[in-house]
Amino acid sequence: MGKRNKITVVGAGNVGATAALWLASKELGDIVLVDVVEGVPQGKALDMAETAPIEAYDVKLTGANSYEDTANSDVVIITAGLPRKPGMSRDDLLKTNADIVSNVVDQVAKTSPNSILIIVSNPLDAMCQVALKRSGFPKHRVLGMAGVLDSARMRCFLAEALDVSVENVTAFVLGGHGDTMVPLPRYSTCAGIPVTELLPADQIDAIVKRTAGGGAEIVALLKTGSAYYAPSSAAVEMTESILKDKKKILPCAAYLEGEYGINGLYVGVPCKLGKNGLEQIIEINLTTEERIALQKSAASVQELVDVLGI
Repeated sequence: MGKRNKITVVGAGNVGATAALWLASKELGDIVLVDVVEGVPQGKALDMAETAPIEAYDVKLTGANSYEDTANSDVVIITAGLPRKPGMSRDDLLKTNADIVSNVVDQVAKTSPNSILIIVSNPLDAMCQVALKRSGFPKHRVLGMAGVLDSARMRCFLAEALDVSVENVTAFVLGGHGDTMVPLPRYSTCAGIPVTELLPADQIDAIVKRTAGGGAEIVALLKTGSAYYAPSSAAVEMTESILKDKKKILPCAAYLEGEYGINGLYVGVPCKLGKNGLEQIIEINLTTEERIALQKSAASVQELVDVLGI
C-alpha cells in the first residue's frame, strides 16, 4: 500500500466541515481542516475523529489555523469567504472574497505547490480566476465547483417529476454559477432517454427555472445561511474522481482558451477529471439559442473579472 492521499479543506464553516465529513466517510485521504477562527477547525476535526470508530473510517483528521500541517496536499478545497450581509453590494462581496481567496491561495501555493485546487468560494467563476492568477498554477490544476451542484439540483427535480430513481437521471448544466446558468434539457436523460421526450415543455421550463434559482430557494428557507450538504458533496465527487483517477466527466468551472468560443475566462463546461486534474474539456454542439445563453453567462462572469481588474 502506498501512502494515503492528503486533502486540505480551507474554511471550517458548514460547507468546509461537511466536505471534510464526506471525504472521511469515503476514506479518500487524511484531512486537514483550516480556518482562521481559533479552536473551530480543531474542535470539528476532533469531533469527526471521534465519529470514525462508529462509522468505520480510518483517516487522520487535523484542525489548524495555519498552513504548516497542510504541506504537500494532493487536493485543496477552498470554501473560505464571507456570505453576503444586508446592505452589501455584490461588488463589496466580490472584493472582500477576492482578498480572502488571494491570501489562502498564496499560502497553499507555497506549502502544496503540486496540489489541485477546487474552488467553492463565491462568486465562484471570478474566484477561480483569482486563484489561477495568484497561484501561478497551470489551468488544469485550478477548477471550480458549480456545475456538479447545479446538475444535481436539476436531477433531483427531474427525478421527482418523473417519479424515478435519481440514479437514472443525468442532467447537463453549463455556464456561470448563478442566474445566467444554462441547463440543457436536450442532453438531460432518464435511463438514456432524453427528458424532452418524457416531460411536457412547460414542466421542463419550470424545472430549468427552479434549477437556476436553486441556491436562492434554500437561502430564502434557511434565512440565516445557504446550502451546504449538496455543495460539499459536489466538491467531494470532483475530489474523488481526481484522487481515484476515475476520469468522470463532470460539469466544472474551467479556464477556457477558445472552447465554446470563449477565451480567457472561467465558465462551467463538461470536464474529464483524473489524476492530473482537468484532463479534457468536452465540447458539445449547441443550438444557436444555447450558444447565445452561454455567451450571456460568460459576459456576466467577465463583468466581475473586470471589476477586480484581473
